[in-house]
Amino acid sequence: MKTQRIVYWVSTALMCAMFLFSAGMYFVNTEMIEGFFESFNYPTYIVIPLAIAKVLGVIMVLWRGSKWITEWAYAGFFFDVVLAFFAHQQAGDDVTQTLIVMILVLLSYFFGKEVRH
Repeated sequence: MKTQRIVYWVSTALMCAMFLFSAGMYFVNTEMIEGFFESFNYPTYIVIPLAIAKVLGVIMVLWRGSKWITEWAYAGFFFDVVLAFFAHQQAGDDVTQTLIVMILVLLSYFFGKEVRH
């Protein structure tokens, strides 16, 4: 049980740090991120709402005030990473970081079910 708890908290902390860093980039370097979104053929008007959703998702994953909303936060993170993976792959970018974040999301989700039920 102790190993599961360690895996859960390390993966959750790293996952949350990655999403908060991403959201911070969206807020601070909005024009640059909009340029990336345009190159991926994504609409630029979703940059700030997506950053807000990432911050709210991190809050819900850490707080776990509502099981239902926490599930939606993980679902949002999962779809965000899947879409990022395919966007970066189509652009010819390195997808290693995206795969790492996907592993962190999955580890956090499944170990969280055992540790924080």
